[in-house]
Amino acid sequence: MKVEDIDNITLKFLDIDDYQELKEVMQSAYPTMGTYWRENHIEKLLSIFPEGQVVVKINGELAGCALSLIVDYDKYDDAHTYSDITANETFTSHNPDGDVLYGIDVFIKPGFRGLRLGRRLYDYRKELCEKLNLKGIAFGGRIPNYHKYQDQLSPKEYIAKVRNKEINDSVLNFQISNDFFPTKVLKNYLKGDVHSNDYAVLLEWRNIYYEKPSKKAGSNKRVVRLGLVQWQMRPYKDTETFFEQCEFFISSLSGYRSDFALFPELFNAPLMGNDNHMSEANAIRALAEFTEEIVDKFSGFAISYNINIITGSMPEMIDGDLYNVGYLCRRDGTVDRYEKIHITPNEVKYWGMKGGDKIKVFDTDCGKIGILICYDSEFPELSRILADQGMEILFVPFLTDTQNGYSRVRHCSQARAIENECYVAIAGSVGNLPNVHNMDIQYAQSMVFTPCDFAFPTNGVKAEATPNSEMILIADVDLDLLRELNEFGSVRNLKDRRTDLFELNLKPKKKL
Repeated sequence: MKVEDIDNITLKFLDIDDYQELKEVMQSAYPTMGTYWRENHIEKLLSIFPEGQVVVKINGELAGCALSLIVDYDKYDDAHTYSDITANETFTSHNPDGDVLYGIDVFIKPGFRGLRLGRRLYDYRKELCEKLNLKGIAFGGRIPNYHKYQDQLSPKEYIAKVRNKEINDSVLNFQISNDFFPTKVLKNYLKGDVHSNDYAVLLEWRNIYYEKPSKKAGSNKRVVRLGLVQWQMRPYKDTETFFEQCEFFISSLSGYRSDFALFPELFNAPLMGNDNHMSEANAIRALAEFTEEIVDKFSGFAISYNINIITGSMPEMIDGDLYNVGYLCRRDGTVDRYEKIHITPNEVKYWGMKGGDKIKVFDTDCGKIGILICYDSEFPELSRILADQGMEILFVPFLTDTQNGYSRVRHCSQARAIENECYVAIAGSVGNLPNVHNMDIQYAQSMVFTPCDFAFPTNGVKAEATPNSEMILIADVDLDLLRELNEFGSVRNLKDRRTDLFELNLKPKKKL
């Protein structure tokens, strides 16, 4: 049939009234095999799994069909046969509580081939698999051209040549082009398939949206609302007024049902205002005395406002050494600590800070996150390590005094989103602190970055704050889009790495 002769194409569930036409289509599709489904077979399939049996019709005429079962895949080894899967065509192998959609047949009437109807049927199977939250799709794919090469090539060699485009096998090529990947050669899979010499290729498609069923009441969110605090540096007469301002922002973000609240690096610097008579090094150490109290307070806020809080960063003294650290205060009451790894020359010169050595992702009720403090965003190795650990959102609290410094953080953070196929949220401080040495001016524009592909903004910017203005920024990010990007993106930065040439690993910590 020609495209111009088509008035309508419909995909619909198979009905037993379609049987006679279905039989004729199958006989024309498999002329050399001489087999077709009997009416009792179709009745059984429709009774146990009607959603799995679909047909495509053109101008009301049946043009193709796909038949499927749900199976408990672990019950079948890699050497299973078609009879095993169909339970000798009784279909007692169908298990509504199984984990894999198994395709037992798909065929197109010869006169309708070339219209990509098979793709429509396969796409339906994928959508059904996602809807039912199954692990994936599997089936034994025929290799009908293999009989031409069986004296020269093993099935494995034949498949390799098809994949390398040295041999044309329209059936196998079609399945591979639809994102099914060969996993094993099945011997004696379908008796009577002489053109395939009774061989088949086990083809599988993985459902990237599959979520393992949980016995817990809650589950990880896939659309996550990020809340960023673009903090105004202002003097505070005491910690009480400081906490009032913190709570105002947390309350505001919680009111918008944000899942995270991100504060900037060293946002508690105004508390150094009363220590201006000290040297910079002593003043920052005095500020570190507030850290424990701030963490306790923020952990309480996280619980009472039902929001995960990333506390930006604060100075902290450990065994006489000064570190730049922050805390992840989860809404379930748990707390984790992270450290700034790379210390700027300014932090060393004026404060005598030391770099930390802890690099890891954190589990949250919104997936795995990473946190890098300011300067650390300019070292791509760190975010790549976090990406390899499963990070989906990277948070970057920062503190920059000039546009030059801000631009370094901004552009490096956006690069991290692209190369690691993740979202990146950056939050900084604005305003002036004339009575705090080495912290007197600030420049910031908080932003949320995305990868650059069709599902995301063309410029890779999900949301941006007004530069140098105190405000909150809220943005929703869809984590499922990252899975899709990783599997099917225009480019695949994580998958396409040449790990045969290079690799990145954390060094074991040295014993003291």
